[in-house]
Amino acid sequence: MMTSKQRLCCALERRQPDRLPVTTHHLMDSFLRRYLGGASALEFFDRFGLDAIHWVVAHRPDEAAGEFFDPLQGVPGFLEARRISTDRWRVQSAAILGQDWPTTRFRFVTPDGELAMVLQSNEHTSWVTEHLIKDKRDIDLLGEFMTAPKCDVEAVNREVADFGERGIVRSHVCCFDVFGQPGTWQDAACLVGIERLILEAHDDPAWVHELLRILQRRKLIYAESLQGAVFDVVEFGGGDASSTVISPRLFDEFVAPYYAPIIAALHRAGQRVVYHTCGGMMPLLERVAAMEPDAMETFTPRSMGGDADLAEAKRRIGDRACMIGGFDQFHFFTGCTPAETRAEVRRCFNAAAVGGGFILSPSDHFFEAELALVEAFADEALHCVY
Repeated sequence: MMTSKQRLCCALERRQPDRLPVTTHHLMDSFLRRYLGGASALEFFDRFGLDAIHWVVAHRPDEAAGEFFDPLQGVPGFLEARRISTDRWRVQSAAILGQDWPTTRFRFVTPDGELAMVLQSNEHTSWVTEHLIKDKRDIDLLGEFMTAPKCDVEAVNREVADFGERGIVRSHVCCFDVFGQPGTWQDAACLVGIERLILEAHDDPAWVHELLRILQRRKLIYAESLQGAVFDVVEFGGGDASSTVISPRLFDEFVAPYYAPIIAALHRAGQRVVYHTCGGMMPLLERVAAMEPDAMETFTPRSMGGDADLAEAKRRIGDRACMIGGFDQFHFFTGCTPAETRAEVRRCFNAAAVGGGFILSPSDHFFEAELALVEAFADEALHCVY
């Protein structure tokens, strides 16, 4: 019998493990509090017998370049690490009172001016109500003063050693400070707003390319700093580059040219890469595979607003990338019978697991789940043997 780490890594290498690897993506704190009394992610994995994933994002400042950890940050938010500041790039925050939801204005202070964004939050997540980039020349401040974090390799490797064979250690490419995403186009969508970004891609493509180059440069610096870090897989991409948001033509012009070099840099640094697409994937499968990630996710089914056909995807790109996801957590973690959940597990296994190279997982996050159905999900997967 393989350990969970061996099983997941075997699948990531498109080989056939001892049984179907089964896990989840991020476990949301609100779910763990509501349903499991605040249990840790590892306690969740242990309770249900799932193959564990431990997320580690550790940044370090370059003191020789005048960088330091932001003393005002507080507890890092979702997808955040400890923020890197300089005397020329500081982040300040203040609560905005009288709102329906907890609301915070973040100010990015530079010698040549300030930028600001506003976030709101509830128990589950956060969202942007005021985007950072308002005037087109705001991106000049990013290009001139924005810090570029590097990976704290020693801290990562200590966590990997401590976690051992319990599962894999996973991370992601650095996001923009406060609120961002691993992919370059996705980061830009967080800063500009996806509707405006799409319109500008048609009306002023040169400006969009300039913004993407600025963000890409920062991510390349981070990717190169991962040399020696023994992550099992590093996430890249994002849903705003899915086919339910942009066309293949926009993908070819504004996504692939800025993503492929980062994937290549991650490979040069010795990292496996998983390309994350929450949304439509089918029209883009070969385009994503051509960038040579080691794995692709989330294969969201039509019943959840995606378009994934697992069997067709396996036929088209299963020999080029490990496939992760495919399970409909909306309809089979709530409101159904355990037998129906088990049938959904078998559907995924039969469609995508032939020959290995498939990891069963919910299609991205979930905030609600009946524990009996999670048990059925995990137990049925344990009986899916090759």
